[in-house]
Parts: sequence; structure tokens; C-alpha cells
Amino acid sequence: MGRLNSMVQPCLRPIVRRDQAVMRRAAAWRPPRWFRLWMVYATRGGDGWMWVVAGLLALGFGGQQRWQAFNAAAIAAGLAILVFMSLKRMARRQRPSVQHAWAKLTAPDEHSFPSGHSLTAFAIGTALLWNFPTYGWVLMFCAVSVALSRIMLGLHYVTDVVLGSALGMFIGVLSVHLLAHV
Repeated sequence: MGRLNSMVQPCLRPIVRRDQAVMRRAAAWRPPRWFRLWMVYATRGGDGWMWVVAGLLALGFGGQQRWQAFNAAAIAAGLAILVFMSLKRMARRQRPSVQHAWAKLTAPDEHSFPSGHSLTAFAIGTALLWNFPTYGWVLMFCAVSVALSRIMLGLHYVTDVVLGSALGMFIGVLSVHLLAHV
């Protein structure tokens, strides 16, 4: 593992430098109050309750495909949690050290990659979007808000969020297809 790490580190340096530059710029920005509130509420919604509400709404008002949508979202959530917990243990990337003047939130753990909030938000959002395309813009707005909030609150680097979101979308589609073939 040491040799692999020594080969990978030089390749990651430019990415790490860009990530850190973005974090410094985000930390220096003093956004308007509405934006700060949006980011805090989005990140708190991404703690899970927003997706529980979305799942319950799918069950209550989802018509014929309600169980398919709910089950796909549940599978996506479970897979997302397994993936992000495993990747965090393997990657062990430290969270940003830049302190934001307006955001005083503490992270649930010390590891940054991937963003579990972003991964889970996009996994569940994608699974529900697949079944309810009419309401997809609301679900994707929520997922994007959660992902953006993780960067703006200084809890994750851009690459943590982008890769977490992409993995989440993949897991969301995978869960729909797994359920369709059962």
C-alpha cells in the first residue's frame, strides 16, 4: 500500500491545491443571510429527515409505483451508506481546515472523502426521480442544495462532493435496476 500511495500522491497534488483554493475563497465570502440559512437548512435536511419525508410522501401519494419507488429509495440509501462508510475508512482524507466566519457546524467524523450527505442525497433523489419524473426537479434541487451546503459550510472539499454525488446517482440508478430485475 505504501508504494501505491507514493505513486498516487503526486497525481493528487494539483487536485488538492485546487480544492484548498476553493475552500479559502468560500470561507472568505460573507454571503447574505438567506443564503446562509439555505445552506444550514439544506445540510440539516441532508442528515436524513428530508429523505424520510420524501419517502413517506412517495408512499402516501405515489400511486401504483409507490412501493417500487419507496423500495428503490430504501435500497439506494442502504447502498449509499455502505459505500460512503467503506470509502471514508479507506481514503481517510482529512476534512478542510479552513474555518468559515459564519458557519459553526461540526462534522460527524474527521474524514472528508466522499461526502456521505451528497452521496446519499443523490442516491435517494435519483431513485425517486426515476419513478416520479414530474417531481424530479424538486428532488434534484434538494440533492444539489445538500451537496452545495457541504462545500459552503466548510465540511467538504469540492472533489468530495462531486465524486460523492456521481456515486450517488450511479447507486440510485443501480437500485432501480436491481429492483426491476427481482
